[in-house]
Amino acid sequence: MVTQTHQKLIWRWILSATLVYFTFVPDVFSAERPNILFFFADDWGREASIYADPEVPSLNDAIQTPNIDRVAREGVLFRNAFVPVASCGPCRASLATGRYFWNCGSGAFLNGKASNWEGYDNPFQSLPKFVDRLRDDGYYVRKSLKTFAFTPSPQGRGARKLPKEDYQRYGLFVSEATNEAERLKRHEQVLDHPRSEMQRVLAGCPKGKPFFFVYGSINVHRPYTPDSGNRLWNIDPDRLKGLIPHFLPDVEDVRRDFSDYLGEIQALDAMLGVMLEELEASGELDNTIIILSGDHGIPGVPRGKTNCYDLGIRAPLVVRYPKLIAKGRQVDDFVSVMDIGPTLLELALSENAREQDAFIPEMDGRSFLSQLVSPASGWIDPQRDHVIVGRELHVHSAREGNLPYPMRAIRTPDFLYIRNFKPDRWPMGDPRYLSGENEPTYEQLHKNTLATMSDLDASLTKAWLVTHRDNPDVQALFDLTMSLRPGEELYDLRRDPHQLKNLADNESYAATKNDLSKQLMTVLRATDDPRLKDAFDRLPYVESKEGVETEQP
Repeated sequence: MVTQTHQKLIWRWILSATLVYFTFVPDVFSAERPNILFFFADDWGREASIYADPEVPSLNDAIQTPNIDRVAREGVLFRNAFVPVASCGPCRASLATGRYFWNCGSGAFLNGKASNWEGYDNPFQSLPKFVDRLRDDGYYVRKSLKTFAFTPSPQGRGARKLPKEDYQRYGLFVSEATNEAERLKRHEQVLDHPRSEMQRVLAGCPKGKPFFFVYGSINVHRPYTPDSGNRLWNIDPDRLKGLIPHFLPDVEDVRRDFSDYLGEIQALDAMLGVMLEELEASGELDNTIIILSGDHGIPGVPRGKTNCYDLGIRAPLVVRYPKLIAKGRQVDDFVSVMDIGPTLLELALSENAREQDAFIPEMDGRSFLSQLVSPASGWIDPQRDHVIVGRELHVHSAREGNLPYPMRAIRTPDFLYIRNFKPDRWPMGDPRYLSGENEPTYEQLHKNTLATMSDLDASLTKAWLVTHRDNPDVQALFDLTMSLRPGEELYDLRRDPHQLKNLADNESYAATKNDLSKQLMTVLRATDDPRLKDAFDRLPYVESKEGVETEQP
């Protein structure tokens, strides 16, 4: 049911889109319809050297991403981009549909099981997908590796004539080299895949048609080969001293873990580089909108993947299209990954399709076309000053009864307010096997996500924290990041950018907390969030029986 508040929100978005049309139609739609390359990487958070800030030391100071940086210098860099949910499946469902993840049916959970939905109406099956809309309007649409829901176009004849390269994950594959010559050979073998896939799209696209191509590398997804960041990319863990988020211990194994993560991002950058080379060689580079983004922050680290803190929800977002976008701009407006679909539809649909289309106003996402075409940097639209994010279920068996850990949050320039709907549940999963004599070993915690607290991927960071949790110097950080949480959290980002001090019970912040809570709940009610009725704790979302097996995420 569409509420009156929801209707008001929809009409506000329609008005916003109309203003964009009237302001920018002559410049945008007089040109030839653009190709679109969407480079959307699994588990890639807001880390790239272009995001380095000389006034704020961060992990971006220790990474070199020349190809990502090039796209940003020749286009626009979004400094306040966020995912709607820091879990890959739900984020991709939200991206595909332009809807909040909680309205995506089986797509709201990482492993949305179709069997649970027998006899139920599954919204994800019937929700329109934005790339299908582009395909129906004449685009040649293709995907490679881990992407999101849409039906690809039949592969063109030219593409079938090209060899198909195998994909190898960079650190896991290249680290097996026994000498420098083999390392260089394996390096090129990994890059053969994105090069070949870009060539196949260019060769297969019918003459006179634009293409949409999404390349979804899983390179940054765990597991990592320990110390591959240092050995393959010269990211010395000691260089990361003082750059580790302050809610984590700044110790050797945590720095090693982050070094390996940053190394995989540099591998991503190299993959992007060969795709840019192919576009340039074909003469299509400047006819192609290039979008770079990821589905959430670092995995295997508390407050990263699956959470609503900045390390998990901040996303990279870079867009290049010189026919439309003034180069070298940096935009501060808040945007969400689920805004990408409506933006591309508004930009790329034919004039006839735009006149008939009712898809964009039905989406929760809002087009950021005005942010793309503006010549200015900084804040373009002062009203784009917040995003809504959330979380439900990641690993099905993480908690007794296969129950989710429900969070909703609102992020503004100055504050992060989080609502933990079930504070009696463990946010990182039940601490199984941690109260007896046969606790999981360091190696098991490093390599097996299901060893304990299985909503946190296996990692060196997890292994170190769990095995040192009783150390007096570590216990406070373990409790802050891994233990039970209160029903409400509030962080003043101006004074506490690492989100260490919860101010939800501070009387000085009572008005701020109430205002943010009201703003958050208004959106949840307007969009009929099933969590408000605890629907996510029951079928078809949760099959409430013990012992359900799950694949490691």
